[in-house]
Amino acid sequence: MTTLEHAAIDTFRGELGGPVFEPTDDGYNEARQIWNAMIDRKPALIARCLSADDVVAAVNFGREQSMLISVRGGGHNIAGNAVCDDGLMIDLSYMKDIDINVENQRAYVGPGCRLADFDAAAQAHGLATPLGINSTTGVAGLTLGGGFGWLSRKFGMTVDNLISVDMVTADGRQRHASATENADLFWGTRGGDGNFGIVTRFEFKLHPVGPELLSGLIVFPFDQARAVLTQFARFTENMPDELNVWLVMRQAPPLPFLPESVHGKRIVALAICYAGDPEEGEKLIAPLRSFGDAHGEHVGVQPYVDWQQAFDPLLADGARNYWKSHNFVKLTDDVIRVALEYGEKLASPHCEIFIASIGGQTGRVAEDAMAYSSRDANYVMNVHGRWDTSGEDDHCRQWARAFFEAAKPYASGGAYINFLSNDETDRVEFAYGAAYKRLVEIKQKYDPENLFRVNQNIRPY
Repeated sequence: MTTLEHAAIDTFRGELGGPVFEPTDDGYNEARQIWNAMIDRKPALIARCLSADDVVAAVNFGREQSMLISVRGGGHNIAGNAVCDDGLMIDLSYMKDIDINVENQRAYVGPGCRLADFDAAAQAHGLATPLGINSTTGVAGLTLGGGFGWLSRKFGMTVDNLISVDMVTADGRQRHASATENADLFWGTRGGDGNFGIVTRFEFKLHPVGPELLSGLIVFPFDQARAVLTQFARFTENMPDELNVWLVMRQAPPLPFLPESVHGKRIVALAICYAGDPEEGEKLIAPLRSFGDAHGEHVGVQPYVDWQQAFDPLLADGARNYWKSHNFVKLTDDVIRVALEYGEKLASPHCEIFIASIGGQTGRVAEDAMAYSSRDANYVMNVHGRWDTSGEDDHCRQWARAFFEAAKPYASGGAYINFLSNDETDRVEFAYGAAYKRLVEIKQKYDPENLFRVNQNIRPY
């Protein structure tokens, strides 16, 4: 670095409420670590912001110094877009303020919050909004890519419940965006993956939920997977919005309700959540138990916040992850055949195939209401490659890619942006479909120089 650059860094440090880390500083290596261990990037600087004014200072510094900029919320993105090589990483992970307005059923959430933070604050009042299924996921990244989980069939996508945002755009201005103010920016932010600025506060609609719900797992032997998957496909076509059932194929973790002899064996599991009266839920899920001869089950009434953390041990930090994903309108016999073929040959003990049921309220929003436009998707299938060592990289990625290609002829249009890996930049336009042209126009208006490009990038040119 030149003397001028060092002076600029010193000036920047003086403007920021939080610390600025250089590669030789204590805390630098810890600050650059993210969830996916395959990502090992080294920024030139890491700016840990504590306020919206800090974000303004960081954006201005990065722009003026012509630096590549990445933005970290929860650091959970599969593509590793929270961190860049040789640029400026803007770290929002300490901006974790949450304000719950019980009377108006609104939540005001900082960009560093994780799902566990938001769930706990809202559930203290018996409220929630649809989020993901892993409590360590960042609220910001989840929301900006669309967001779905157990409550989505009843209450819609996460972005369907977003009321407004405060954000810093590429020119360093703080803007408020909603349906009535900077409406084009708000349209693009709801699914646009951070292409238009850095959100410093989210306003969400809340709904009465729980605080205890009927939820849990039913686990079947893998040799019954065809029957289970086929019945799952038909059952989920007609279930009420309050009920959500997902299917997972993987090796059995050491769950206490399973016989020890089952641990490590291939299984197919149904994950269940009913956002209504538990007695009614028990009646609705009774047919699931007849799908096969289960190894065991753990289904009952439990706190929603506990169910939101049930899968955390399978998604802990530190493993190597590579995902491929398709949307489906219907789980046809061909989709089932391909899923079973690759479920037979999981590439590692941690790999899994999960099929998430969405539909319901998510499909009742107009396709052009916002940037997230895959409203015909009733299912999202994630080919979740996960393993421990770099020596397994090629084998596990090849398995995920082969499955993805085999399932492609049966998939619907669009893709879920949050599940795109870092080698899928060619799928961005496909993922947005008809919304892409308008997204380019919004990008041209708010970020014409493509300052925010470490993402699933929408190019302004």
